[in-house]
Amino acid sequence: MGVNKRINKEIQNMMRDNDLMRNQFCIELINDSNEHLIGKILGVPDTPFQRGVFRIDITIPDKYPFEPPVCKFLTKIWHPNISSATGAICLDILKDQWAAAMTIESVLKSLQSFLSSPEPSDPQDAVVANQYTTDRAMYNMTAKYWTYCYAMSDDSRKNYDTNDFRVFQEKIECVRGATKGGSHERALTALSCNHWDVDKALKSWSNH
Repeated sequence: MGVNKRINKEIQNMMRDNDLMRNQFCIELINDSNEHLIGKILGVPDTPFQRGVFRIDITIPDKYPFEPPVCKFLTKIWHPNISSATGAICLDILKDQWAAAMTIESVLKSLQSFLSSPEPSDPQDAVVANQYTTDRAMYNMTAKYWTYCYAMSDDSRKNYDTNDFRVFQEKIECVRGATKGGSHERALTALSCNHWDVDKALKSWSNH
């Protein structure tokens, strides 16, 4: 009963001012039990994630707040500590550094801050971490393009200058053509994971 009271109180507090644009985060309720939530965070300005809205699946365990919530990104993202395939997160406060005094609000704030301060030495996605450490400019542009493709609304995209992405888009169409109409998402992933080398992306495509 104590657990229910705790999460219920947290949700009531957040719902009093649950405005994404004003607070940089918000929550959506999935069911009446408050055991499953969707969190949303805004990408931090002056980072590859700016103007993006990232959705996070949050499951509240039975022993909360003595165990951390189970979180994963539903919005695809290019980040060393978040799996580009599954959305799994490698963040210490969601594991051994969790404390019962933490809240869902503090988790969302930490995840937003985490976007702009990756820990490539403790990656969830080794391919992204390698790109981050060896070619930061390519990492920044790839993360920016993933944000454009997956985390922006249609209205946001309308006012976005896509000239920076022209080479990426040309390579995606090249891969799609060579694979006889492969999906944009699969082509984007193959190229991103192979440093935007078309030949390597096509080779990896044929191996899966």
